[in-house]
Amino acid sequence: MTAMSELARTVEALLFLAPEPVTFVALREACEVSDDELQDAVDELKRALEPGTRGLELRELAGGFTLATSPDAEPAARRLLARPRTPPLTPAQAETLSIVAYLQPVSRPEIARIRGVSADSAVTTLLERGLIEEGGRSQFGAVLYRTTPLFLKLFGLKSLDELPDPSRWDPTPDEEAELRDRLLRAGEARAGGPPPLGAGPEVVASAGPAAVEPASEDPVGADG
Repeated sequence: MTAMSELARTVEALLFLAPEPVTFVALREACEVSDDELQDAVDELKRALEPGTRGLELRELAGGFTLATSPDAEPAARRLLARPRTPPLTPAQAETLSIVAYLQPVSRPEIARIRGVSADSAVTTLLERGLIEEGGRSQFGAVLYRTTPLFLKLFGLKSLDELPDPSRWDPTPDEEAELRDRLLRAGEARAGGPPPLGAGPEVVASAGPAAVEPASEDPVGADG
């Protein structure tokens, strides 16, 4: 194996020490080198840590560089580091996070209006877990929320530009029928009674995206 240059080894060491992704500018200033010199070192390190070659890989996440373990090592790492895991996001929390990610900065009233139910509990949990943060106030004084670098890191995104394009989702007729049924059932549960007989697509549309989440999670309109 060819030895790496001193600068490439230094970059590797800095990324090993850093708990969060390190930007190109921060690396350049720490190493006191030019842009071209640092780029050559990063490229050299990337070649040395090419996927399938070592136990570590160089990745670009959240606007910076970081060292990550190879996916091949995941099963063994889980056994070695077995510990209580952070509970997964509930459907309501995931839905709220999606709204913030795509519409940020966005306020709680706006989130609640889109979901059709209160967003207080979900927003509080997402704040506690560091996935969203306050990002100013609206013209009416409401706190605005945006996603954090931790959100990008956990979801493997370099930037928000890599979020999936919602317009690419083109449901089949079967998927549309299933979604329609789920919306009607959720609307029935929240309203405390069955939907009108022969309810057409306009009834479905009025239910809004919030009704997609399971009704059992929010039986009385409280947020999850």
